[in-house]
Amino acid sequence: MKLFVLLLSLGYFLSPCLLTGETDNTKATGNPFQKDQVDKDIEKAVKFLVSKQKKDGSIYDRGNHTTMTSLALMAMAAVGHQPVNPNDEGEAMQRALDFVLQEDRQSETGYYGAKDGSRMYGHGITTLMLSEMLGMGLDEKQDQKIRKRTQKAIDLILRSQKVPKSPSHQGGWRYSPDSRDADLSATIWQLMSLRSAKNAGLNVPSAAIEDAIGYLERSYWSSLDSKGEPVNKKSGFAYQPGGHPEYTTTAAGLLAMQVCGQYESPFVKGAADWLLENGPNTSRKFFYYGTYYYSQAMYQRGGDYAKDARKKVEEILKKLQRDNGSWQGSGSEGSAGEIYSTTMAVLALAVKYHYLPIYQR
Repeated sequence: MKLFVLLLSLGYFLSPCLLTGETDNTKATGNPFQKDQVDKDIEKAVKFLVSKQKKDGSIYDRGNHTTMTSLALMAMAAVGHQPVNPNDEGEAMQRALDFVLQEDRQSETGYYGAKDGSRMYGHGITTLMLSEMLGMGLDEKQDQKIRKRTQKAIDLILRSQKVPKSPSHQGGWRYSPDSRDADLSATIWQLMSLRSAKNAGLNVPSAAIEDAIGYLERSYWSSLDSKGEPVNKKSGFAYQPGGHPEYTTTAAGLLAMQVCGQYESPFVKGAADWLLENGPNTSRKFFYYGTYYYSQAMYQRGGDYAKDARKKVEEILKKLQRDNGSWQGSGSEGSAGEIYSTTMAVLALAVKYHYLPIYQR
């Protein structure tokens, strides 16, 4: 892990393409150090995020202080910035991490969703961010603090999963730790957190991940055959079991299944094929949220899925970026603010780097 952090720290001096083995720039220009337009767009977006940092270290514009700060940290880390870097971005990340690690951000029960009103969605996001930041603190003391806070947050996720639910909702999560039902969107963040924490060596029972995968499979729009495989070979994931597939939930389910190692699952193949015909466009509900999942999920799928998805996402987001480096959602995402849309866009574009462990194939 420390070697991994050292390599990331060198990203302050070296091209992301050189560190990750990405050769797009080399093929185009013969120079791995030369930035392409996407690199420049990402750099501009990161500078926007840094410019919005408050005196207390938080990064937000429309509320949900802890969650938005966590998303900003993930976005910056996903494109190669680290708290140890001796530059403005590194300093901003250190201050943001200190903010999230303040005692009052997390309740005595381990919950991150109460203080900033983000509920289990925010709890999962912040837990995932902290888990991905393990080993990236400035010193051993801070690393230990991150580890302690993360395990406490994971323990709450595990307790919440065990709250009695109907058979179709078992294994999932919803709005609050004591919810007796589940939805795919809230479940994905908790499942990603569990997978990341387990990868980092924290105490996560394999059964918890398996139960969550079971919930995802029940959210896939199809009846099952005698082997337990979906009859609909090309379909997607719904917000809740029994519902119809949507762009955002299908992309989210696809990413989570693959992160949990289900690369050859018929549910994964069916969802990826469904997304080939139902890809990103700006008229989709929760466009930025879905496109983050779509980009990362199709990257995991690899081959033409990854190549075509990356091209589509880069072309769409290039046209939508504002002069100040931000992106702003519309419709159902309009009220979420620029920090939210910008972090989602950066995370979607970050597939060209694949720095964070959770997003690596």
